[in-house]
Amino acid sequence: MPAHVRRPDRRPEDAPVTVWRRGPVLTALALLLGLLLLLHPQVTERGGLGNLVDTALPWSGAFIPVLLAGALRRRSISAALALLLPAGVWLGLFGGLLLDKSRPGGDLAVVTHNVGAENPDPAGTARALAASGAHLLALEEITPQARPVYERELAATYPHHTVQGTVGLWSRLPLGDTRPVDLEMNAGPMAEAGTPSDDRALRTTVTTGKGPLVVYVAHLGSVRVFPANGFWTDSRDRGAHALAKAVAADGSERIVLLGDLNGTTGDRAFTGLTAQLRSVQEAAGEGFGFSFPAAFPVVRIDQVLVRGVEPTRSWTLPSTGSDHLPVAAVLAWDQASRQRR
Repeated sequence: MPAHVRRPDRRPEDAPVTVWRRGPVLTALALLLGLLLLLHPQVTERGGLGNLVDTALPWSGAFIPVLLAGALRRRSISAALALLLPAGVWLGLFGGLLLDKSRPGGDLAVVTHNVGAENPDPAGTARALAASGAHLLALEEITPQARPVYERELAATYPHHTVQGTVGLWSRLPLGDTRPVDLEMNAGPMAEAGTPSDDRALRTTVTTGKGPLVVYVAHLGSVRVFPANGFWTDSRDRGAHALAKAVAADGSERIVLLGDLNGTTGDRAFTGLTAQLRSVQEAAGEGFGFSFPAAFPVVRIDQVLVRGVEPTRSWTLPSTGSDHLPVAAVLAWDQASRQRR
């Protein structure tokens, strides 16, 4: 090029985009995901949004590899670094659930199962549950039509049982001091549908060779969707608070809560319960232990929560005719209790 010919200046928009400036949308999405994970307790409860976020939060981790693939495709260092925030927070919240925390041993096997009001084969469900080997078997959503079937099919394996409304407990060990628990559901759509407040939870005492064990069986109100109000959780939340109050007032050394709580232990509505009781899945399970829906489980709403006993194993059983999976756990008498005896 002749010396007197001047090379035209390169315009800024013609300059190559650096790897740091690539993928601004991916970077923003990664940061927003991280903030959602970090600040999810601050999400409004209006329209049940906060409860929905709490329940679905474990699945937010599925967006991390998707965003990472986008960052690699765009060769965006900023997006890749931004993903450290959601990845770190997600692992802090849920990473422990990916480990197998089960261990050998245990004194008592328990199972809880929402058997489903529309279960087409209650007899088959009862036989499958009896074959589980559980010492205690809690059933929820028992219909008047199916109750005689469960009582007949489970009688040989479980000589002791009690039923309060739609929930029941079958036991290999003697039961006593059984009474209903008021879930304070006499308001809203559940009351309008004629659902009594004292037919969905019970408290009973199991006589064991190591002392008494108090067992609660509960089926909390469903989460409903209304076009005008969004997700309606009032009935479920009142039941959770009522259970928390009952447990707080219960001076028993050992307590086991079995049931369909229609929510995860990460849901803010269960703070009162989880402050007093441990989740066996979190303490001794492997993975998330999803139990609903049975055809493709995506959430764990069937729970075993304990106090004064030590979880050693937690898992889900094969599907029955219900839309829930049965949830099983093995419990051991805690070390402190053993030392006192």
